[in-house]
Amino acid sequence: MSKHPSLKTAIVTGAGTGIGKATALALLADGWQVVLAGRRAEVLQQTIDESQAGARALAVPTDVADPAAVAHLFESTVQAFGRVDLLFNNAGTGAPAVPLEDLTVEQWRSVVDVNLSGMFYCLQAAFRVMKVQAPRGGRIINNGSIAAYAPRPHSIAYSATKHAVSGLTKAASLDGRAHDIAVGQIDIGNAATQMTGPMAAGILQANGQTMEEPRMDVAIVGQSVVYMANLPLQANVLFHTVMATKMPFVGRG
Repeated sequence: MSKHPSLKTAIVTGAGTGIGKATALALLADGWQVVLAGRRAEVLQQTIDESQAGARALAVPTDVADPAAVAHLFESTVQAFGRVDLLFNNAGTGAPAVPLEDLTVEQWRSVVDVNLSGMFYCLQAAFRVMKVQAPRGGRIINNGSIAAYAPRPHSIAYSATKHAVSGLTKAASLDGRAHDIAVGQIDIGNAATQMTGPMAAGILQANGQTMEEPRMDVAIVGQSVVYMANLPLQANVLFHTVMATKMPFVGRG
C-alpha cells in the first residue's frame, strides 16, 4: 500500500454496514484514505468495491472488543498510510428488546464490551498514535446516539452504554487538548439502516403504543461526519445531533 502524504487518513469502525458503511463511502468520495474495520471481511471488501477508491481504501477485519485486535488495526493503518488523522469510533451493537429483568448477563456484557469498552480501546489507540505523529494531533468522532439523551422502552444496555459514550467524549476531549486531539460526538436519530428497519413497521413508544417512525437517508450521516472531519483542529464540534426531522424525539414520553 503506497502512502500519500497529501491525503488525510481515517479509520472507520463498523464500516461494513449501516452508518459505518455510509460514512466510509462519504469519506472516500471526499478524497480521504480510509481504513475500514469490522468483524466481517467480506462486507468490508464489498464496501471498498462499491467505493471504487482503489488503493485509498484498506480493509482490516477487527473485533473492537478485543484490545489486541484494536492495536493491530492502528498498527496496520500507520504501516499502510503513515498516520491517523481521523477515527470514526462507530462500531456498536444492541440487545433484544426485553424487560430489563429478563436481560441475561451475557447479553448485557456483549453490549458493554462493544459499545463502551471497544470504544475506549479505539480512543486509547488513537491517542497513542496521534500524540506522537508529525504533524501532531488528529480528530476522533464517537458515535453516540439519541439514546445518549433519551432511552426507548426495553433498551437499558444500549441506552446505558450510549450515555457512557458521552462521558468518554467529554473526558477525551479534555485530555486531548494538550495534544491537539479534537474529540467530538455525533448523535444520530432514525437513519435508515437494517438496524432501524423495525421503526418503519412500527416500534414501541414510551406510552405503550406502537407507531411507525420516520427515517432519514443514512447518507446524510456520512455527510455530517465529513463536515466534522474537515474542520481545522482549532475548532471542534463537541456534540452534533442529526435526526429525521419528524421523528418523535423532542417531547418523547
